[in-house]
Order: sequence, then structure tokens, then C-alpha cells
Amino acid sequence: MAEVISVSALNRYVKTLLDANDLLFDLALRGEIANFVQNARSGHCYFSLRDETASVKAVMFRSDARRLGFRPEEGMKVVVRCRVTLYERDGAFQVYVNDMFPDGIGSAQLAFEQLKAKLDQEGLFAPEHKKPLPQFPRCIGLVTSKTGAALQDIRNVIGRRWPAVKLLLCPVNVQGFEAADEIAAAIDRLDKSGRVDEIIVARGGGSREDLWVFNAERIARAAYRCKTPLISAIGHEIDFTILDFVADQRAPTPSAAAELAVPDRAEYARKLFILEENIHNSIQNKLELCYNRLDETAQAFSRPQMQGQLAQRQQQLQMLTGQLSAAARAKQQSCALQMNHAASLAASLNPYGVLARGYALVQDEKGRICAPDALRAGQSITLCGAKNRIRCTVDAVEEPNESTQKL
Repeated sequence: MAEVISVSALNRYVKTLLDANDLLFDLALRGEIANFVQNARSGHCYFSLRDETASVKAVMFRSDARRLGFRPEEGMKVVVRCRVTLYERDGAFQVYVNDMFPDGIGSAQLAFEQLKAKLDQEGLFAPEHKKPLPQFPRCIGLVTSKTGAALQDIRNVIGRRWPAVKLLLCPVNVQGFEAADEIAAAIDRLDKSGRVDEIIVARGGGSREDLWVFNAERIARAAYRCKTPLISAIGHEIDFTILDFVADQRAPTPSAAAELAVPDRAEYARKLFILEENIHNSIQNKLELCYNRLDETAQAFSRPQMQGQLAQRQQQLQMLTGQLSAAARAKQQSCALQMNHAASLAASLNPYGVLARGYALVQDEKGRICAPDALRAGQSITLCGAKNRIRCTVDAVEEPNESTQKL
């Protein structure tokens, strides 16, 4: 008789078998959404995937559902990336979805329009958020495949137009399940590095399904929060992705993105040549104008009429010079006479000149000059002459009479 086991043991055993199968751990599954429900409280999504003959239950947790670039709807055909396992409690065979993509043109276009309207309403496409591209970038970050033709096209165009710029490649997958995360992470990494002046996100041409990864919401939000000017160059001119609307500049092809990213040295060489020619012509015209004026002046001075005018002016100048010299001499003589007169007057008022004629100054005991009327008998005085000082004592002070005044 076979061993008896519990239901829990059975479910656990089957779950172990499913989890050990590498093929079921990371599986791409195509199907149509049925019975889609998103729990308002937890945010988890519960639905079934079905085809013409079968269905399987599916769960997508909130952390994965938040990264969706579209809103899943009933009847929508999708491709999911998932792992297959067993829910032990109910013994339910189901898939846990990590990522989801629309499958088919109709569903894909619906998802595209849904996400575009959502991001537009949030302001991610607003013109005021667009940053201008640098005129002379020193380093450009590239987010593209390291083996794709887009990288070679960009290198060729930039090498021809502006070879001085440096290119910093951040290689990524440009299609597949991992591509969206890699591209968003590469944009963030280049932006935060501080080493690049602008970023080009590029992919060559391909089918609409090949380019669908660039409609991922996480890429659009990475481009929106990027502080470095970003150019989107996805596919061909007729191809549009969500990234094109968010980017600061959209280029129809990778080659066109390279032309937008750098100036054309040939064009600047032409402008410099024209500027040099204009400067040369301007200087030449200025020199010719100066030469013409010099010739006119020389001819004017060489004319007899001008020579006669110069001679007349020279005679006037000589006459004025003579008059000025005569006026200066007369003024000098007048000043000399005035100075001599003032000197004579000053000499006549000099008290020491009076002393030289035999007069004397009377000083009291403190050396102060005093008048004879102020002297008193017995006072000591000093008589100051031109050459001597005489100390005296006043014997008497008498008033003058008629006899003493007549000498």
C-alpha cells in the first residue's frame, strides 16, 4: 500500500517541483486578459490568462504593477514575463507576473494612447520643462546597444562634424524584457555622473514591436527627471515613442541626433572665414579713407593760396609775439618801481634807522619800551642806542619850559 501523506505535503511537494524547474522560473507567456481585478487596498492585480482552449490564474503584485506603461483591460492580448508555481493553501496552479507588454497592434496602440494621455496630464510633455541643448558640448553620453548600427552612425557623424567632443557609452539592451530597466538606469547613471553635457538615447530602425520598449513609463520618468539635456533618437522618422514626447529634443534618426548634438566645424570654419574677410575689407577701406584724407590735406597745404595764408598768419604771430614781449617788459619795469618805492618807505619807517641817527629807546626794568612822560625819579631805565645799551637811574623828572624847548 502506498504511503499516506497530507494534502499540505502534496501541495508543498508539487510546489517544490515547479520551483525547481528553471524553465518555469522565468517564462514568457502570451494570452488574453480575463476577469481582471485590482485590489483597491493592496494594489495587487488578479486575473486569468487564456487562449482558445485553456486558461491559467495570474497574480501581479503592486510593486510590479506600478511599473506598467499601460492600463490592463478585459480582453487585452498581452505577453507577460512570469514564474510558474503553486499556491499551497488552495492547491492553485498559477503564474506570478513580473512584467507585462501589450501584444498586437490594437492593444499596443491602446496602451500607448493611455500612457501618453496620463503623462501629458501630469505635465511630462510640457514645453517649459524642455532644456536647451549646449552649443559646444565637451562630452556626450550615449545610451544604446554597443553592437548596434546606431552607435556607429553617431560616431561617424560626430567624428566628421565635431571631433573634439568625447563620447561616453553606457551600453544597454534596446529590446527584450530587461531593456526598459537598463535604459532607465543608464539615463539616471549618466545624469548623476556629472561627466556629460547632454545625453542621446538611440536605437536603429525596427518593427513597431521592437521599438515598443521605449514606450515604457519608467523610461519616460527617468528622462523627465534627468537634469542633463536629452535627445531621443528611436527608429526612423515615422516612428514615435513616449520617450520622444518627454525628451528635450526628438531626432528622427540616430544620425540626425548626432547632428543636433554637436555643431558643424565646417560651418563654423566658413563663418570664421567670412568674418576674417569682413575684418580685412573693413581695415582696408579704413586705410584707403585715411590715405585719401591725407592726400587731400597734403594737396591743400601745397597750394599757393594756402602758403600765402600761412605766411600772413606767421607775420601776425610774430607781431603779436613782439607786442607780448613789450607788454611783459613794461609790466616788469612798473613792478620794479613799485617794489623800490615800497622798500624806501619801509626803510624810512624802520626804528633802527632812527637809532642810527643818534636817537635812543627808553626801556623800564622789565625791558618794556616806555615814554619819557611815564618815568619817575629813582627809576632804573635802559637807554638803547644803535650800538650800545646804557643803564641809568632817573634823578628827577622835570616838565619842559620855554628855555629847555629851544636848543
